Amino acid sequence: MTARPMALAMLGTMLSLPALAAGEAEAGMRAAFAKCRAAEDKGERLACYDRLAAQLAPPRFHGRLTAQTDPFEITAPTLLRYESDGPIFVLYLKDAAGGIVQNLHIGGGGSATHRIDTPGTYSLQVSGSETWRIWVDPAP
Repeated sequence: MTARPMALAMLGTMLSLPALAAGEAEAGMRAAFAKCRAAEDKGERLACYDRLAAQLAPPRFHGRLTAQTDPFEITAPTLLRYESDGPIFVLYLKDAAGGIVQNLHIGGGGSATHRIDTPGTYSLQVSGSETWRIWVDPAP
């Protein structure tokens, strides 16, 4: 195979990978919705749909590398859900005075959660090596 057809074949493979991943994600979501729909108990079904809605909601904060969020207020227990695409991600949960309440991190990318039990005003300082997303959801 000459260089040009090989390059075209490699490009075709690279362009089809995102489509494949999107198709797998859609299939996974369809299966998750089917599981919720099959739940016989109304409370269980609603809780299942609520979990799916949280997964599909856009992040409250998102960015790349380092950022300091504006203050936000919580009035009830809250779940921070955070994801990072890079190998380094450190998240400082700060109180209204700027004091560090909790130091959170993900090594190697991925996602994690942290529950905030105390109502109040908080902000987040993010230090990451790539893109990241943070959700602020009511605690289950």
